[in-house]
Amino acid sequence: MSRIGKKPITIPGGVKVSLSGETISVQGPKGQLNRRIPAQVGVSVEADSLQVSCSQEGRADSSLQGLTRTLVANMIEGVTKGYERVLEINGVGYRAEMKGSVLNLALGYSHAVEYPLPKGIDAEVEKQTKITLKGIDKELIGATAAKIRSFRAPEPYKGKGIKYAEERILRKAGKTGKK
Repeated sequence: MSRIGKKPITIPGGVKVSLSGETISVQGPKGQLNRRIPAQVGVSVEADSLQVSCSQEGRADSSLQGLTRTLVANMIEGVTKGYERVLEINGVGYRAEMKGSVLNLALGYSHAVEYPLPKGIDAEVEKQTKITLKGIDKELIGATAAKIRSFRAPEPYKGKGIKYAEERILRKAGKTGKK
């Protein structure tokens, strides 16, 4: 059923994958990640590849197989290469700065927004308007970037706010646009 779930995952050199019960542990040059695997899904590790199998045939179990395969593949890629997400800040007076492990954002509110970064996430602020988040856990990087973006989501009229670097804001015409 699941085409993605049937694909084997190649394990690169320098990465160790170990199974203990329902937990898979991936250790590589950048760090270590652990994840619990659902009971409906089986994982078998060979010398240089990993195969995810489904114990029962069914739509829900098949989707769990594909999900598990993708999550494990993301773990392996994270401990070898790492992940990066770039956020851009647009707006007059909007800026960011790092103070230790706390991201300090000035976003037009009467107060500065201070966001302590989760453990495992590193941030760099470039030119006060570009935030680069780096880490080995893709899920945590995405959740952190979404949380930072939620402090001031981009608005459609002037495009002010925090947006992803690759995001394109659909702009609207203002009141004078109707003629």
